[in-house]
Formats: sequence, structure tokens, C-alpha cells
Amino acid sequence: MIFIILQRFAELLYSNYNTKKLLKNGAKEYNSKHYPLFIILHTCWIVSLVLFIDHNDKPKTSLIVLFFILQFLRLWVLLTLGKYWTTRIIYLEGTKLVKKGPYKWLKHPNYIIVFFEILILPLAFNSWIIAIIFTIFNTILLLYRISLENKVLKYS
Repeated sequence: MIFIILQRFAELLYSNYNTKKLLKNGAKEYNSKHYPLFIILHTCWIVSLVLFIDHNDKPKTSLIVLFFILQFLRLWVLLTLGKYWTTRIIYLEGTKLVKKGPYKWLKHPNYIIVFFEILILPLAFNSWIIAIIFTIFNTILLLYRISLENKVLKYS
């Protein structure tokens, strides 16, 4: 749990750093009203994992391994986007879409990774309820986010 909390915190710091630099260079943020819902969702997911999972239970090794594979894929996404990676919808006029790394094959690889993280980690500890509830809410929010992001990218 400490790993996840530190990881999410580090990602927010990195995202905020990139966002500030992009905005300073003339980028614009789009559709920011939904953003707090992501913060609430991820915070509640982590709190649920901490409060409702019996940490004395041995997790399913295969799912923990899969979760850590997802972390390497997440790092690949971050390294591929570099200074353009942010948790917000930011667009800098004149930039082209990234078409390398995982973006060579998928339009939104980070969202696929997050979908599976939210599903797999609770399942590793036999917490079907947390897995189902947060996967449903995350899916709804991600589908909305992808539609907003695609509209911005369509006009870029």
C-alpha cells in the first residue's frame, strides 16, 4: 500500500510539474471540471484497500506479479510522453500526437493500465467488492475522459 501511495503522489508531482511548464509555454487545459472526480476515485480506492483488506492474508502471487508488470508498462507510458505526460487534458498548439512506444499500437495505453490496476490489486487480496465497485466507477469516468480528450485531439 505504501508503494501505491508513494507512486500516486510522485505521479501527481510529476504531472503538476509538466502541467505548469506546458501552460507556461502556451498550452491550454481543457475540460478540467471532471478532474477532481479522478482524485476522489483514486483516493477512495486506496483508502478502501487500506481499510477493508485483511493484510494478514497472503495475496495471490500471480496477480501481484501482473500488477507489477502493469507498473513497468506505466513507466513506459511516462517515459514515452516525457514532458507531455500529465493527469490533465493539456494541449500545446503545434505539437503532434506521440506515435511511438505503446502509442504506436494504442491510443490511450495509460487508461488501459489504470483500468487493470484498479481491478487486479483488490482481486489479489480476494476483495471482489472493491474490485467491482471501483472498476465500474473508473470505467464510467475513463470513458467520459476519453471522449473529452478525443475531442481536443481531433481539433489539434
